Amino acid sequence: MARPVGLVLEIQVQPGLSDELRARMDERVGKPYVHEPGVQGYAWFMRADGGTCHLEECDADAVAALAHGQPFAARFATRFATRFATRVRSRLMLARCTVYRSLDAAVQAALSVLSPMYMGQAAGFHR
Repeated sequence: MARPVGLVLEIQVQPGLSDELRARMDERVGKPYVHEPGVQGYAWFMRADGGTCHLEECDADAVAALAHGQPFAARFATRFATRFATRVRSRLMLARCTVYRSLDAAVQAALSVLSPMYMGQAAGFHR
């Protein structure tokens, strides 16, 4: 049985960057993923002070999780390789990456650059 793959990125945001990051969030949450097969959920969360941001994704299975990354690269690579990337990436710090329910070797290889912590499901259910 296919198991959902969950991912949470915790990002530390430098002062003065939260408004621009919020604008990019709106781009990412909008049209691109609403109709993408296998995406069960995609949400950004930000503390009121704008200093910490969480990105939460849930894909139907490892195949969907891997496919989810390909459209991002095609759609946003140019934009993120330009001014925004230069100004913003240097001011964001990935504090933590946690992957839930997937011990799939291909997913692990694709996410290895993020040095994730993998957590297998101990109890509960997902619909």
